[in-house]
Amino acid sequence: MPVIALVVGLILIAQGILSYVTAEPDPVKGVSPTALIPAFIGAPILLAGLLAMKHGMRKHAMHAAVLFGLLGALAGWGRGISVIATKGFDPSSSAQMNVLFMAIVCTVFVVLCVQSFIAARKRQAAAKATETKV
Repeated sequence: MPVIALVVGLILIAQGILSYVTAEPDPVKGVSPTALIPAFIGAPILLAGLLAMKHGMRKHAMHAAVLFGLLGALAGWGRGISVIATKGFDPSSSAQMNVLFMAIVCTVFVVLCVQSFIAARKRQAAAKATETKV
């Protein structure tokens, strides 16, 4: 799972930077920093993935990573659905597509993490049951 956290973090950081660089600037305000939101979600996931490489920190670091993934998923789906409900779905809107992409990536990450956490609990229970029998 730490490797998946690293990949997801890098994907979100790249998406944020790419959306910021390619965004059309407002004549008065310039490019909105909200285009970097995926990077702000991806950076802590990446950091947690790096910390999770150390076995003693894996559990806590991955729980932190999934927390940021959940925040990204909730923010992405919340914003994406509200914009689609008010303005309609516009596949040519880079802002809509970026929000939905972040939501999908974060949701997949959260699902993978939850599956991994369940599998780890089952392995721990099986190991404990084996120890008890001996």
